[in-house]
Amino acid sequence: MSPAPVAANPAASPTRASGAPRGAGATLAVTSAATTVALMNYTVPMLTLPDLTADFGTAISAQAWLLNGAPLGLAALLLVAGSLADDHGRRRLFLTGTLGLALTTGLGALAGSTLTFTLARIAQGASSAAIIASSLGLLVHAFPPGPGRIRATGVWGAFVSAGIAAGPLLAGGLGTYGWQLPYVALAVAALVIAVPAFRTLGESRAPRGGRPDLAGAVVLSLAMTALLSALTLGRDGWLRTPVVLLLVAAAVLAGVFAAAERRGRAPLIDPRLVGRRPFQAATSGALFTGLAVIGLFSYLPALLQRTLGISPMGAAWLFVLWSGTAFVVALQARRLAGRVAARHQLALGFALHAAGALSMLGAVGAGSWARLIPGLFVAGVGSGLLNAALPRLSVESVPQERAAMGSGANNTARYIGSAAGVALMIAVATSADTPEHGTDLAILVSAGVTVLGAALVLALRDTAAARN
Repeated sequence: MSPAPVAANPAASPTRASGAPRGAGATLAVTSAATTVALMNYTVPMLTLPDLTADFGTAISAQAWLLNGAPLGLAALLLVAGSLADDHGRRRLFLTGTLGLALTTGLGALAGSTLTFTLARIAQGASSAAIIASSLGLLVHAFPPGPGRIRATGVWGAFVSAGIAAGPLLAGGLGTYGWQLPYVALAVAALVIAVPAFRTLGESRAPRGGRPDLAGAVVLSLAMTALLSALTLGRDGWLRTPVVLLLVAAAVLAGVFAAAERRGRAPLIDPRLVGRRPFQAATSGALFTGLAVIGLFSYLPALLQRTLGISPMGAAWLFVLWSGTAFVVALQARRLAGRVAARHQLALGFALHAAGALSMLGAVGAGSWARLIPGLFVAGVGSGLLNAALPRLSVESVPQERAAMGSGANNTARYIGSAAGVALMIAVATSADTPEHGTDLAILVSAGVTVLGAALVLALRDTAAARN
């Protein structure tokens, strides 16, 4: 069993008379800005996918790699990044991630093939993992428990939606001058954010003692890489030898990782947390959000360009109706804290996504983008509730000193789900006899999976808390 965590050094955190650490507002601003850029980077290929495939000559069977590169890097490194941030410095890892994102995004703009672009995207995902995992740890350190922390995590969750919304707009606006330009702009933005981050962020950590679990980090990263590679290749046939071997490798590596974590003195994830229902609800909610919500909307803009013949900028504005609504709702959802349990908020978000998605059935077949608008709005409300509830629940489900680890575990589940969801939506959409029928099938699958997600998070009731 790992030793008890050591609290962060109080001397490193001068406080105001109100009890809130100095610079809390600056911490929220810097972490929200960096998270926005990371999510913009994540969503840019949704609009540039047609140009990328044309420029690189990417086969249909390989298109999922162009979208799944960043989720692969995120899923493989998020949990590792969260534990490293808690043990060795959240500010240090945040700065490393911000500078790494600037470098790797710039390299992505120079890519000349599907392979080099995908490798750059994996590196961008790894850098984004450092930003996302350390951000919530920095916020938990900056804001004491109570309304201030709830507001801060809600604002941070809203800027997840803001990044998702702004990425396609950037791609649609600058992409007309070449798909490379949006990546150059994001590289510059990451460098700009690094300057105030270096000057304003205070260091915090909660070291547990012992050596870093480097072996566990390597095994986990290999397991995630094998799993997501299998999910991406599986659309061409789940019984093909490479897919089966990758799935077996992922299962074996996951078993090795679980065994090592139970024996390790400083595990990446505390095995005791895995059996707790709040932690299970947080990770399950994140997994189904990625699988059903992000999976659908990652592929939908490219699908609408292909089926309705609308321009990239037109697809971007339709996308923003969903993601922009999510941003506004996530900002206001903090008012629900104290009145609505986080898992109930997740279930409501899933239900609204399902309702919005189902209302879009038949719109593409009718050739009417206007029929998509009500569904995009309702689904956006649902996504806003999800984006506000997930960071709140990820923080509430772990001890305060392990906040970055909780964020890493939560977002690992989200991006494993999104990578699987993208592969699933592409497989479903391209399996139908017509693109219009394929779009409706993808919508139906997304709605059905969110209903399952809602049922699961409602079932994962914290019975111990209920007895108290």
